[in-house]
Amino acid sequence: MKRKALFLAVAGLVAAAQAAEPAPARRAQLVEMVRQDCGSCHGMTLKGGLGPPLLPTALADKPDASLEAVILDGRPGTPMPPWRRFLTEDEVRWIVESLKKGFPGDK
Repeated sequence: MKRKALFLAVAGLVAAAQAAEPAPARRAQLVEMVRQDCGSCHGMTLKGGLGPPLLPTALADKPDASLEAVILDGRPGTPMPPWRRFLTEDEVRWIVESLKKGFPGDK
């Protein structure tokens, strides 16, 4: 029984670590949201502004879980709002992965 519980726990962790890629229409909405809503503070090219840059070089040493938590829950006492009401955890994982690789539409 312990073996089965361990297997299920590991399988759950692996599934959680692999962000489900959003459907193409939702992906387009997320790209637009990041470019417009996040870009209003982080710069329209994500190179920084009121908020820090969101480019791969700026995010490389940041743990994914920390970035996901900031997106979902915001940063109290700063202009960074929580986005949990608008995004699923899988969508946030996809955004973080995409930002770390070079966000869609980057030139």
